Amino acid sequence: MKCKEILENLNKIMPMELAMSWDNPGLLVGRRDCSVKRILLALDVTTEAIEQAVALGVDLLITHHPLIFSPLKKINDEDIFGSRILSLVENRINYIAMHTNYDVAIGCMGDLAAEKIEIQGRPLEVTGQIDGVEIGVGKVGKLKNVCTLEALIAHVKAKFSLPFVSVYGAELLENKRVETVAISPGSGKGMYSYAVAAGAQVLITGDITHHEALDAREAGICIIDAGHYGLEHIFMEDMEKKIKKFMPRVAVYRVPFAIPVQVR
Repeated sequence: MKCKEILENLNKIMPMELAMSWDNPGLLVGRRDCSVKRILLALDVTTEAIEQAVALGVDLLITHHPLIFSPLKKINDEDIFGSRILSLVENRINYIAMHTNYDVAIGCMGDLAAEKIEIQGRPLEVTGQIDGVEIGVGKVGKLKNVCTLEALIAHVKAKFSLPFVSVYGAELLENKRVETVAISPGSGKGMYSYAVAAGAQVLITGDITHHEALDAREAGICIIDAGHYGLEHIFMEDMEKKIKKFMPRVAVYRVPFAIPVQVR
């Protein structure tokens, strides 16, 4: 299957027009008419991911986070950014990113994360509609099983294979049961206000800053910061399943699961 056909199939599942205005999904490096027999999936275009792609002899690298966001003035080996693009080109590796269009599409990031923690609800931040169904960033709803905060923390760590999480405002739920939860994979910047407005007791997200954590606690909501990678790594397994449905014979590989942060 050619690169453009893969892009067309992905666009049916997670349409490009669903992406945020600032985003840059799609075919970012490569030729649309290139034949693809091997694919590597990763969350980010790191040097390690490119080295693995070269070692495996893949034709296509697909990541969640785009390598290219802003207009480029130069591409050379003076910095790691340029070096990565050059490595992709020199090794004839085409490159596709599926970012916020994947975040909000039905059956993708938001829905998958909500399923893992067993909540059914509505988008946390509505960004549009598909066939009359609201779509958006994250999810908020009732837990399948009401529990304590400690039990919820353990559940999140188990479902996302996390060795640790950071918790802000735990004292707000001391001796209380958690019933309504919001989850927003990736950066949680600005999301706590949506969670508060929706009546959530807990927001599960990543990349919470010190000041946002303080503001959220004062607003009466507890935050479980599971990390940006910690929640979004589910992209790779899910994307493999989606690709296999329209390309059952293609070889699909994933960059090994590895939390980029260590607590010592």
